Amino acid sequence: MTWLVVGLGNPGDEYAATRHNVGQMVIDHLAKRHNVKLSSHKSRNDIAAYKLGVGADMHSIILAKSKSYMNESGGPIKALASFYSVEPANIIVLHDELDIGYAAIRTKVAGGDNGHNGLKSLTSSFGTAEYFRVRLGIGRPMGQQDPADFVLKQFSKEEKKTLDEFIDRGADCVEYLIANGLELTQSKFNS
Repeated sequence: MTWLVVGLGNPGDEYAATRHNVGQMVIDHLAKRHNVKLSSHKSRNDIAAYKLGVGADMHSIILAKSKSYMNESGGPIKALASFYSVEPANIIVLHDELDIGYAAIRTKVAGGDNGHNGLKSLTSSFGTAEYFRVRLGIGRPMGQQDPADFVLKQFSKEEKKTLDEFIDRGADCVEYLIANGLELTQSKFNS
């Protein structure tokens, strides 16, 4: 079975360490964990592949980071899914989530986009919202700060102290979801 694991974010060094790119940070961590290198694909994504599990329980994993901006990521991801013949039911999307606290992780399948332009673009391109989401909590900004500005900022000094552990748990969550399904993953990781 082939799984497409997508980290949402914006391209370029200026966005790489921002809250909006936390999904792509998890993709980078998974690539490093499995000693695979992301490389350019004609679908306008950077991708890497590895195997997870053994024997009949082995899965092919394709990691992907779109080279387009968040609000246009649906087209390249749809092209990649078509190239590998992966249906939405076998797609896991990692994204930042304002509505849950920093470092909390929640998994679900389907649902609305909650104003998230990356999810909006994916749902529009696929014509369905029936894909898995790993929601990576970044919390809401304090005071009057615009959420659009907040997501494009780097994590705070305090948050950076536990960021590596948060990213590692995000990677664990993806692999646990593939191996064990949604219900067990929710009981283990949803916080």
